[in-house]
This record gives sequence, structure tokens and C-alpha cells, in this order.
Amino acid sequence: MDLESTYEIDRVAGFISARGFRRVALQFPDNLLKDSTRIVAALHEKLRSFSQLHAGRNGDAKDVKLYVMADTMYGNCCVDEVGASHANADCVIHYGHTCFSPTSTLPAFLVLGKASLNVPLCAQTLCEYTIKAGKPILVLYGLEYTHTIREIKASVGAQVCSELEVHYADIMSPIITPPETFSSMNEQPELSDGQCANGCSIEVNDATYCVGGLTWSLPVGHRIEDYLIFYVGSDDPAFANILMTYNACEIVRYDATEDNLVNDFSQQKRILKRRYFLIEKAKDASIIGILVGTLGVAGYLHMIHQMKDLITRAGKKAYTFVMGRPNPAKLANFPECDIFVYVSCAQTALLDSKEFLAPVITPFEAMIAFGRGSEWTGAYVTEFRDLITSSPMEAKNQSEARFSFIQGGYVEDVEQQEVEEVEDGVSALVNITEKALRVRDKDSQTLMPGTAKSGAEYFATRSYHGLDIHPENNFSEPFLIGKSGRASGYKNETAQKS
Repeated sequence: MDLESTYEIDRVAGFISARGFRRVALQFPDNLLKDSTRIVAALHEKLRSFSQLHAGRNGDAKDVKLYVMADTMYGNCCVDEVGASHANADCVIHYGHTCFSPTSTLPAFLVLGKASLNVPLCAQTLCEYTIKAGKPILVLYGLEYTHTIREIKASVGAQVCSELEVHYADIMSPIITPPETFSSMNEQPELSDGQCANGCSIEVNDATYCVGGLTWSLPVGHRIEDYLIFYVGSDDPAFANILMTYNACEIVRYDATEDNLVNDFSQQKRILKRRYFLIEKAKDASIIGILVGTLGVAGYLHMIHQMKDLITRAGKKAYTFVMGRPNPAKLANFPECDIFVYVSCAQTALLDSKEFLAPVITPFEAMIAFGRGSEWTGAYVTEFRDLITSSPMEAKNQSEARFSFIQGGYVEDVEQQEVEEVEDGVSALVNITEKALRVRDKDSQTLMPGTAKSGAEYFATRSYHGLDIHPENNFSEPFLIGKSGRASGYKNETAQKS
């Protein structure tokens, strides 16, 4: 495919020219940097032609300054508003894979790219599996294969499997406008050009779904669990997001690079078991670090405040960290944190923390872990914007000890212990008497108090505090003259040899 078609030079130049942007940031992932210079040259030429065309109406044409951003602060899939603000950019043109997360301050245009696909073979495989499955099919795909969906749909419709029920997801609009309020932020984005690109029709009463830039609707009375998901694309974070979100559905993946069908996701399904283990481990955490994984996705500040309130109500201590992309070396500088909550977009939230000193969980997992009485039903939410509209979980029965599967016994939260310390003498005596007269089986586990501390208390209990300082000695020590010369032979050593 040629450069102008792959990177949509005409549409990008039209977007910049129609809105009168003068400072534009071009965001590239590492694998597309090799094409950045040619894209900039093609955009300059196209923008110059647009300016000359409208120069007679609007006076002299003004040059548009283009800035290439080669390194993003967080994930490549999110629009880097922080990097664009350094150039005082009016908008961002995002190239490559994207998560379609809404921006906070700057408008953006998403260029998805066009990957090659063997359309006849893919359509044939879809038909064969549709007949074999004997159930409705929902076709999802990687965003780089959007341009092939029309051909796949036409090819499938011409074959014998056209009588079976096949639904195709549609792509959202590539133009992102910052939301004005939280209510507008959680509304479903509009479709491309105001209609379905694949010619589908959406009824008013249909159930609408949205994930990773794809949107589709199912007829009334149909559940997503009744469909088989046929995914066209590679095994990337976008597919992992779909696999986690719709873990109750039967899913198969057509690998476009190998031209084969993959239906064994047992390794990926084990991730759910590990996420449940991390939830149980987070319940025993005393000090929680909130990792800011984005500075541009709309609603991230609201989510951070919501996490702080949730952690405080659970009787735990919360600290907020802004450090760019987290790695084991960075997080090891904060050993007082028992666990970290990663607030980021849906496709970077599932951070593999096996090599980290402390586990890293998502806001959804934190709401289950720190909300007393809440249970995980198996449903999984990766998008934190879906949690902002949900009602906050209340901390129930804080006065009762809870059972810890990690420690193998009952644990008291620290918040209750701190309340007891400030009670008057009569109330404290009553509480002590109640605990002393508590009936237990001889084989039951003992009641283990929680160990929540602040960061200062954690460092105060460490065995090593740094260099020893003796304040009682007020006399200054005399200066000592060190060695001089080279390591191969200091001056005093050469004098002794001679």
C-alpha cells in the first residue's frame, strides 16, 4: 500500500485545515518512526496545497508547524497530551495502534494504519467455523484490519453460510474531542461519519457494546454469552482486553500473519486465576500505592480520588506516585507499599507484575478487594471510566474481623484498632471484655491484628536507618588528609619504594 493511503494523508490534512490548527503534534510508536519524515513531507505538501486553494478567500496562507513526538510518557496506545503540551500544540495526530481513550484537553485524530490480510482465506475460515459452531457469530477485529471488513462481509454473504447469523462490529469515529463533563465522557462515542461503516442498522432498543474502539449492538433478548466471538488480528493487548472482558464467551482468533485459526486460550484463561489471587492478597495490604498510568485519559483524576476514598474507608494508607511507565526498579524504591493500584487505559492496565517486589492491580480489582462484603462474580472490567459511574462500594462490618486466605486466619483492620485507642475507659473495657469472652473452637485460628502503618512508621521499624549520627558529641572531628596520586602508585607508596 502506498504512503498516502496507509496513513490517510488527505483526511489528516483536511482535519488540520478545516479546524485551523497551526501547531500540530504527530505521535508515532517506535515501529513507525522510520516513516515519520516522509509523512511530515507529504503533510506539508498537502497542507500547502490546501492553503493556496483557500488563500484567495482568507488572505495569505499561514504555515502549519508539525512536531514529531518519538517517545511517549506512558503507553503508545494513548494520546500523549503531556508531550504535545511541551510544543504548545493545538491538536495531536496519533499514528498506529490505539485504545480510543478520550482525551482531557486536546482534540486528536487517530490514524489506524492498514495491515495486509488474505480476505478470501479469512472469509472461508469464518464460514467453515460458523457452520461448525451452529450458533450466532460476532466478528471483532484489530483496528488495523478495519479496511478489510467490507470485503470480508461481502465474501461471507456470497457463500453458503450467508443464512447463518453473523454480526460485525463497527469502528468509532477517529476524531476525538475532549469531553466537557464526566457525564458526556461516559456516553458512547459516535460512529464513523455518523453511520455504520459496514452498512449495519442499529435499532433504538438494541443493547450496545463498546470495547477498544469497536462498537456493536445485539437484538433485544440476546446476550453476549450466546455468541461465538470470531476475532481477526494478532495476540496483542487489544485482544487480551477482549479476552478478559468477555471471558464467559467462546472465542476463536484468526491469526492474519500465520493465516491459521487459534482456539486454545488456556494460558490466557489462567490470568483470571492469578488476578483473583491478587485480589485476595490486596485485602491483606496495609499501605497501598496509587500509580498514575496516564495524564491524558479523561476522568483519570476522578478515578484517583475515588481510589483514595475507597482505600481510606477501608482503614488503609494510600500514597500517589507519578513515575511514567512503571518497572520493577522504579517500584522497588517504595518497599513500604504492599500493593499498587495502576490507573491507566484498558489495554495497559493488566500489568504483569511477577517480577515486581509488590503486586500491581487494576482499579476494578481494588474496588473488590477494599470494598467489604463485595464478591467477584467472574465479570471483569478493564476500563476505569466504567467504574466512575458505578456507585462506590461501602465498607461494611468494619468492626468484625475478616478471614484472610493468604494468612490463614482472621485479621482485624487497622481502622478499628485506631478507633479503640481513642475511646474512653468504659468503652475500651467493654470491648476488651467482649473479645476476652469470645467463644472459639480449640482448632480455630488465632485472631491476627492488621499491620497497617504509614510510610514513616514503616521506616521507623527498619533495622537499618542509614549512617549512625551521635548528637551528644558536639566536638568537630579533625580533618584527615587522604592519598594523592594514581591508583597504580600513590605518592606515599612511591616514596617508600625509593
